Amino acid sequence: MRRLAAICGALLIACTTAAAPPAAHGFSNARSPWRFAFPRDHAAHPGFASEWWYYTGHLRAADGRRFGYELTFFRYGLRPGDPPPSPLQSRWRGNQVYPAHLALTDEVGRRFVYDERFAREALGMGHASTRRLDVAVNGWWLRGNGPFRMHALSNEVGLDLTQTAQKPPAIHGRDGVSLKAACATCASHYYSMTRLRTEGTLRYGGATLRVDGISWMDHEFGSDQLQADQAGWDWFSLQLDDRRELMDYRLRTKAGTLTPESSGSLIDPRGAVRYLARDAVSVDATGTWKSPHTGAVYPSGWRLQVPSAGLDVMLTPVLADQELANTVGGVSYWEGAVDVTDRASGRPLGVGYVELTGYAGAISL
Repeated sequence: MRRLAAICGALLIACTTAAAPPAAHGFSNARSPWRFAFPRDHAAHPGFASEWWYYTGHLRAADGRRFGYELTFFRYGLRPGDPPPSPLQSRWRGNQVYPAHLALTDEVGRRFVYDERFAREALGMGHASTRRLDVAVNGWWLRGNGPFRMHALSNEVGLDLTQTAQKPPAIHGRDGVSLKAACATCASHYYSMTRLRTEGTLRYGGATLRVDGISWMDHEFGSDQLQADQAGWDWFSLQLDDRRELMDYRLRTKAGTLTPESSGSLIDPRGAVRYLARDAVSVDATGTWKSPHTGAVYPSGWRLQVPSAGLDVMLTPVLADQELANTVGGVSYWEGAVDVTDRASGRPLGVGYVELTGYAGAISL
């Protein structure tokens, strides 16, 4: 049954990535200027072809055990507007599909587990409100405009968490637009909630644990983001103990170079955002890891420098194997918790998450 669901999901998502450019079918493209307004923009934007709400975080249980988590909800538009008239009037008709991913990194137990869901916009299985943050996929959900609440339960992991923002939304890019390639429409609207105080329960290993910690939320939407010569990206989010945060994405071409549109943001303790051009950040991999699941070779461990911010840090994966392999749609990627330490002294400086796509096959958006 799970295999059948994955095949069906791959076929549906292929409709959004293998056809003509989404804008040609009437979807909107990200254009400057875009003025974000909250809480409105926490909600869905079905005028754009793709959208995701992405949460990662670091949790600690009362017994001292530490966990990393990812919970991501995706929305893909099959076509803009309402479904076309049909003489059959099938209850399965709908213009949106919703995959979702859940992952947990168990530092002490040295385990990484993940699960996924998939739903069409039909029969109440999946939805994303345009009025408020209210996204659901087959019993997993996100709600609230602040505090945020989330619920996801799989065979091995259950999350029931509440997150309270410690800073305002951080808007990435310039004039509300985050460029992804050279073409004028290869862009998205992208913001983050970079410091969310988190508390709730984690169900894992046959027990229900009270946990607290810190989370990060990304929300991004667009229609025509990557070009054919781009293979994927390396994305970094750092939450430092001095209450600064860093986001940086490195867009890779199939030839192995970085695109000029790669960029980042530095958020100061008060929440002010500074744009970082590609060359303002230096990232060098210190090792590699070969997946036993897909055979892909990923970078593993990094030195990251932002000279203008006085940052020279090492990023060390909590576990080498944090790959979500062969998810719905056939995509495999590495998404994992990392520790951040000072390069010179080795002193702990914070925590982070890293996302690596395109190493197990080029990705398209």
